[in-house]
Amino acid sequence: MNVTACAGRRLRVVVSGLSSDAHLWNLVHLQLFLEDLGHEVANLGNTTPDATIVEACRTGRPDLLVLSTVNGHGRTDGLRLIRTLRAVPSLAALPVVVGGKLGIDGRDHAGTRLTAAGYDAVFDDAAEGGPESGLARFESFLGALAAGHSRGGPAAGAGAA
Repeated sequence: MNVTACAGRRLRVVVSGLSSDAHLWNLVHLQLFLEDLGHEVANLGNTTPDATIVEACRTGRPDLLVLSTVNGHGRTDGLRLIRTLRAVPSLAALPVVVGGKLGIDGRDHAGTRLTAAGYDAVFDDAAEGGPESGLARFESFLGALAAGHSRGGPAAGAGAA
């Protein structure tokens, strides 16, 4: 039995790729990882338009939105999407995280920009420890969220690069 799933409530999570990212296996991996932890997952798939993500969150009322990217345009697409999400009053406090390959050179401090724009946490593959470390930080973030820590609490910014 997993500590994260046992330590708190079952989360309703929306998982999605960003509009320019055609990669799918990262989303399947995240879905299976989250379901293994006991969470309910709606996977919107790859190359998902911003409007589709916003509508799924507005109508589905998830506890968390998880965005994953592999193509290196996560910073650009992610900044645009978080600004759109935070402009919707009913989604202003929705916990949102992004992870994967967020930039093309790994040195643009994507995590700092993305958290400043409104992400609760950023799990950048280029950060110290690489993807494996990011996944461990993501699991800790999930545990804190499931335990009831609200946006801006102890989990905020966890794993930000």
